[in-house]
Amino acid sequence: METSEPLKPFLLAFPGPLRDRLVAAVLSGEKVMTSGLLMEYEVEREELPPVGERSALIDSHGQQVAVVELTEVRVLPLGSVGLRHVLDEGEGHTSVAEWRAGHEAFWHSEEMREALGDPSFTVDDGTMIVAERFRVVERLV
Repeated sequence: METSEPLKPFLLAFPGPLRDRLVAAVLSGEKVMTSGLLMEYEVEREELPPVGERSALIDSHGQQVAVVELTEVRVLPLGSVGLRHVLDEGEGHTSVAEWRAGHEAFWHSEEMREALGDPSFTVDDGTMIVAERFRVVERLV
């Protein structure tokens, strides 16, 4: 019998209503991309995930709900995010400005600043983000 390594968790936002909405958007096929701060990887001393990596999408209850596979990983300045990226994030934003306002509110939240270890953290056009494009390869629920 073959034993396989457990999948790394694929976490969107923090547990709660936002994560619930994002997970639902992934499961519906609306969300095929996500963005995080490069600084998160640096703080956690984590390598960027490689294309082809499969992870377990985790809901707010800690349950694995799907297996996702990364199809593209890019590092880019926040100021260069375009409309295609915004639409592929599947969060209902119809403009880059609207998407950015929502993401800045999240990145400037007390919870995120605490996770980064910087109570005054802010983003600007030069802040580097990690854009991850993915596809659902298996639904677990």
